[in-house]
Amino acid sequence: MKPFRFLLVLAAFAMAGFAAETKPAPAGQRVFVTAHSFHIFVAPRFAPLAKAAGIEGHTLAGSQMIGGSKVIQHWYLPEDKNEAKAALVAGTVDVLTMSPHVYMPDEGIDQYVELGVKHNAKLRALVQHSWTPWDGWVGDEKVVKNEDRDTRPLDKVRVANKRWRELIEAQVGALNKKVGRDAVHIVPVGDAVMKLRELIAAGKAPGLTKQTDLFTDQIGHGKAPVLALATYCNFACIYGVSPMGLKDSEPALDKISPELKPLLQKIAWETVIAYPHSGVKAPVQQ
Repeated sequence: MKPFRFLLVLAAFAMAGFAAETKPAPAGQRVFVTAHSFHIFVAPRFAPLAKAAGIEGHTLAGSQMIGGSKVIQHWYLPEDKNEAKAALVAGTVDVLTMSPHVYMPDEGIDQYVELGVKHNAKLRALVQHSWTPWDGWVGDEKVVKNEDRDTRPLDKVRVANKRWRELIEAQVGALNKKVGRDAVHIVPVGDAVMKLRELIAAGKAPGLTKQTDLFTDQIGHGKAPVLALATYCNFACIYGVSPMGLKDSEPALDKISPELKPLLQKIAWETVIAYPHSGVKAPVQQ
């Protein structure tokens, strides 16, 4: 190959690499969060992540919280208090997030999605598969006190996590068929938390030495690592963007270990792109 042509080829490769690295950020989304206590905390955390990712126009369209709720409880709120319904009818929501309880199916998911797509044909809905409260809810799965998590194997948690995920998958699959497109995806937070718990059990989670480093009580309300991990998973599903390397403000994580945030971001992204119902695919290698 002649020297000049060789230089042109090198330049072409360089430009292709530059184009891949400078892929434009996705458009900001109007996000409405309906939630219980295992999800509501994500609402204000998206904006700093969007800013760190160079995403302009992200908007919190609203948030609606009912402790320990099923989605159907949100649906049956009085009309003057049901901000989620009002926003969907107004067509001011691009992404609606929902967080069902462990008892499925949850009719509220169908009701909100059907209402939403009626007023915004491009609406996307995300259903969070949360980590399992009490470490399980049938038979002898439930922990009596938070400290029980430190002394028992994770086998029961894995079974309960899988059972809940499969219940959500069944409802979401049927709903997408009813709507006629893949309007609804699942955020695999439960799987990501399970991976983190396994790393703690193996002594491979920086700054975390026991299962109770993740939870505040026997129900399973999350401490800082769980809250951050859940947020990263949801953000990845909303924008299809990796949270890895984003400089969001999470001082509680830095106090535990400077290596913890990168690990949580990695777990979140790898879990989301590996899960077929998340709606996010691994980026094509250039």
